[in-house]
Amino acid sequence: MQDQTIINKSNLFFAKGIGLGLKNYTQTMEEENKTKEGSAKKECCSGNKDKKVKNLISLVILLGGLLLGSIFVDVVQLVKGGGFSSKKLAQTDVFNFGDKTWVAYKEPIIKVQVVSDETCEACKPDEIVLALHRMLPTILTEKVDYSSKEGDALIKKFEIKTLPAFVFSQDIEKTDFFKQSAQVLDKKDNLYALNNAKAGIQPGKYLESMQVKEDDIQVGNKEAKVKMFLFSDFQCPYCKVFHESILKKIVSTYGDKILLVFKNYPLSMHPQAENASLAGECANEQGKFMAYADKVFSEQANWGKTTGTQSFKNYAKLVGLNAIQFNKCLDEKKYADKINTDKNEADGFGVSGTPALFINDQSVDISSGLDNVKKLIDENLAK
Repeated sequence: MQDQTIINKSNLFFAKGIGLGLKNYTQTMEEENKTKEGSAKKECCSGNKDKKVKNLISLVILLGGLLLGSIFVDVVQLVKGGGFSSKKLAQTDVFNFGDKTWVAYKEPIIKVQVVSDETCEACKPDEIVLALHRMLPTILTEKVDYSSKEGDALIKKFEIKTLPAFVFSQDIEKTDFFKQSAQVLDKKDNLYALNNAKAGIQPGKYLESMQVKEDDIQVGNKEAKVKMFLFSDFQCPYCKVFHESILKKIVSTYGDKILLVFKNYPLSMHPQAENASLAGECANEQGKFMAYADKVFSEQANWGKTTGTQSFKNYAKLVGLNAIQFNKCLDEKKYADKINTDKNEADGFGVSGTPALFINDQSVDISSGLDNVKKLIDENLAK
């Protein structure tokens, strides 16, 4: 409301409103100055009386102009240059000024730093900003280039891996949006960054490539030119379809030309997904991950109705695993920290569902089918 342009316009408007009073007052002063010095003594008493009357009339007119002008501006506000009257504004929730309609909100102004890359078409934040405006009408956005000093500082502070990114000022704590959506915001110091993965925002650009870690589940050639990173959930029905109709065929077709890096992303909506992920890690410990994964996915409808880990122990025997070693590994939840690391990595790269596939540094739309995945692999092999 305190926009300087509005203040200047309002002061000009109301200066015109009191113009009549000021003009009369000025004319009175000029007439007094033109009074001849020779008649000053002669009309001493009567002149002073007339002068007082004229000044009084001018003052009345002046105050009348101020009173009319104070429909929206108080005298004190006018003198101070403060713009619209806080008293009058408190009495309305909406009013027009110029070619704009001003609406009052109880929530404070929320500053949002939008970190993005202007050269990246997929990184344009317009639609997301529009959605934020609907939920937070008092936001004030500021563009921050990811390669700038300020952008780099925000990327490091929040470990941002995808663009666009959105960082809110601490005032967001005073909004209803914060009460409802605190779980999708990550706090660092007095700032909040929107967690794109939890908010369901698709990445426009990845700032870094995924790296193969020594303890990752790996199938294929570690030195391969093409690396496939798959985030999967054993209890996810779409992951089952992808595993059986695409992944197994890719692994069989390309062999040592590629490296499959399997990462666990058990979703909270699937009660047995965590146990299945732990079991998969224990099977990988004995070098039989793909055989075990084939079995678990094929039996998904059965063990999905159970509780506990007995079904997974039974499958371990069927695929030829050392049952004692496997059972001990599973009972101790040996790889629980590893699975949490996978989930955190998925969140950092904007993964919001399963299966999620990356070929080198490129996200893959798996809904386009086997042929599209093969095409992308061939293109990367040809580079």
